[in-house]
Amino acid sequence: MSFERRQIPLVKAGESLYFQNMMKLIRRFPLVAAVLFSAIGIFTVAAQPSNAVATAPVYVPDFSHAGEPLPDGVLVWDDLMKATDATNGQDFARFTFSFTNVTAGNVTILSVHPGCGCTTADLPPVPWMLPAGTNGQIKLSVNLAGKTSIAGVLPKYVDVSTDKGSKRLNLIIKVLPPPPPTPMSEAERAQGVAAAKIDRQAVFKGDCVSCHAKIVEGKYGQQLFTAICSVCHEANPRATMVPDLHNLQVTTSEEFWRTWITAGKAGTLMPAFATSQGGPLNDMQIASLAAYLNAAYPSKVPPPAAK
Repeated sequence: MSFERRQIPLVKAGESLYFQNMMKLIRRFPLVAAVLFSAIGIFTVAAQPSNAVATAPVYVPDFSHAGEPLPDGVLVWDDLMKATDATNGQDFARFTFSFTNVTAGNVTILSVHPGCGCTTADLPPVPWMLPAGTNGQIKLSVNLAGKTSIAGVLPKYVDVSTDKGSKRLNLIIKVLPPPPPTPMSEAERAQGVAAAKIDRQAVFKGDCVSCHAKIVEGKYGQQLFTAICSVCHEANPRATMVPDLHNLQVTTSEEFWRTWITAGKAGTLMPAFATSQGGPLNDMQIASLAAYLNAAYPSKVPPPAAK
């Protein structure tokens, strides 16, 4: 029995002429067909609707003008320099600067930079965008710890940087001198003398601390004498048991004064002022006070003649 070898037709009945031509193309040019079908797939995917969601543009501040002076007519300030008084022992000085964006567009505060670490600024998070016509405030606090013991003027400043330029705000703090101590009444004086006879260090304890201990912080030399020594030695009237420094009948020197200030004198009303002996003065304060006393109250007794 013989079998007739026949080629099975690739095109079935009813298939289109287009499909027949495509099959011929694939057989003759397989590489071209592959590229063609890849392109068809890409265009088909591109034609399908996309599910991607458009995101809002991210605001990026313009820092290119931050280091330039802020032109007039951008922010109108209530003042560019403010001053306040501070009393002895005050903890903080506080300022508030108000301003308005008078332009037709947005102005962005990029940073607020104090001139020193003791000054802090309170404002919304930066970058702080201010639309046209918007008002704003910047609150500033200056830490006065250790700065009010000596009367004088403390200048401070803060630089405000915007996307239109920078502006400096100036702060002036006038530290007022401490009020003079209230004169002691005769009854208070007698009570103090009685307490000192029992314990000469009593002036640095209890209710006496505010008058004789706390007021010496940050003071040296003449200021220290005025704060802690003159209350007894320059009192009017001066107690009879308190020496008159203007008429001492002993030879004095810096070492003489340093010894008396440090340890006082047992059996008298003179307390020991050194911190090592329960007093309020450190070594530097004692040295400055001894130098002042040696210059201000020179000895009226000539030194003994050399043998």
